[in-house]
Amino acid sequence: MSKTWTGAFGRACGVLLQAIVNGLALTKISPNVLTFIGLLINTAAAILFGFANQQNYARMFLYAGLVIIGAGIFDMVDGRVARLTQQVTVFGAFFDSVIDRYSDVVLFFGLLVFYARGNRLFYVFLAAFVMVTSLMVSYTRARAEALIGKCKVGFMERPERVVLIILGALFNRWGVMAPVLWVLAVLSTITVIHRIQYTWQMTRPSSIQTEQKV
Repeated sequence: MSKTWTGAFGRACGVLLQAIVNGLALTKISPNVLTFIGLLINTAAAILFGFANQQNYARMFLYAGLVIIGAGIFDMVDGRVARLTQQVTVFGAFFDSVIDRYSDVVLFFGLLVFYARGNRLFYVFLAAFVMVTSLMVSYTRARAEALIGKCKVGFMERPERVVLIILGALFNRWGVMAPVLWVLAVLSTITVIHRIQYTWQMTRPSSIQTEQKV
């Protein structure tokens, strides 16, 4: 019964998402514009984080979480619209990746401002650390794939980070965002180390010679 319900829910979401994609395709809007709109929406969420205080933080974080979900819709549809309208380009993929990094940074910056305004210095450093490690997760993959082709190892990709931030925002009434930052800090660091180790293994002379023989 549960599998049937979840399957039906997944199909319904897929139909709704495809309807959104079809509607956007009819407007002939550029996929790059959709990508940039996603950044603007994430910026709005960051502003909500930054303006939260001890009196209204539960409500402001809830609003921010809902706004991030809205931004996620644009993140999901831009590529689909590009394929449907035959606007897939190399620059589009590059632009999407760059804007994703800005979206990551702006959300963590909003959290950093929130903790700074509340004089919670430790969490200011923690939010800054997570901001850096989130960028390093993406950078290590990009740099490794320039050398070895593929480097998809590690768990803490951007979708996982966004989901965790959304959960932290929606349920911060119970102080969920603080442990979410800890989880992000630990798992992002592990992912970076994993990618460094994997790239080292793949670029060792013995590994290169084995590939050449094959």
